[in-house]
Amino acid sequence: MFAAALIVFRESLEAALIISIMAAATRGIPSRGRWMLAGVLAGLCGATVVAAGMGAMSDMAEGMGQELFNAAILILAVGMLAWHNIWMSIHGREMAAKAQSAARSVKEGTREGSVIFLVIALAVLREGAETVLFLYSLATSSEDGLRTTIGGGLSGLAAGSLVGVLLYAGLLRIPLRWFFSITGVLVMLLAASMASQAARFLIQADLLPSYGAPLWDTSATLSQTSALGLLLHGLIGYEAQPAGMQIISYVMVLLAIAAGMYWAGSRKRREARQHTLADAH
Repeated sequence: MFAAALIVFRESLEAALIISIMAAATRGIPSRGRWMLAGVLAGLCGATVVAAGMGAMSDMAEGMGQELFNAAILILAVGMLAWHNIWMSIHGREMAAKAQSAARSVKEGTREGSVIFLVIALAVLREGAETVLFLYSLATSSEDGLRTTIGGGLSGLAAGSLVGVLLYAGLLRIPLRWFFSITGVLVMLLAASMASQAARFLIQADLLPSYGAPLWDTSATLSQTSALGLLLHGLIGYEAQPAGMQIISYVMVLLAIAAGMYWAGSRKRREARQHTLADAH
């Protein structure tokens, strides 16, 4: 029961952190609740299908099916999170100030809604598929495995969800003038964390060099399996024993998103100045 609770807590915590940060970062976007719910449901359905076919996928990819699948999902999620942050760097402050017209807000919010849906669906899909596989192996490994696995799984899910709710509530207490900057940084760190995890899976599949594995080991100082280690892993991608390629991937994604946000923000400011000059004439 404890093993099931720990597995589900670990997997649900990562999904809960992504969902809570996305929920906070997209505050004010029309119909975001429906997009989020649809993403969760789609992710759960997809996780069930993927878990059922994981054996065949693994055989087709010479035993590396799960690693390749996880890497593909993570890379796609990184792209979605990058797009979200760049989009919000243009429209976030306008939404906060309610300076946009209602029609334009709904139109642009719908466009952003598809990104919300995809990010959450991919997060739930990846974590859900892993959870189903782990719980299935636990349930079939002992005579009374099913009952204890279900009980432990529900306990772990409740604990992971609680942490996500607490994070969301804490983010909503941030003053609005700092809100989009802080949530933007959190989304950027999430994307970099996912890029690092994708690199790890590709290293395991022998598709990327490791460039040192591990590059360092902080397990004695902060174990990745501890409560704080799990939380930091979900929030900022903490790895006690990272490979060099993971660090490179992490930093490259951070720099790429920051550059994209800077470019988009600069373009928006230039357009605003041009409109001001045109109005003055």
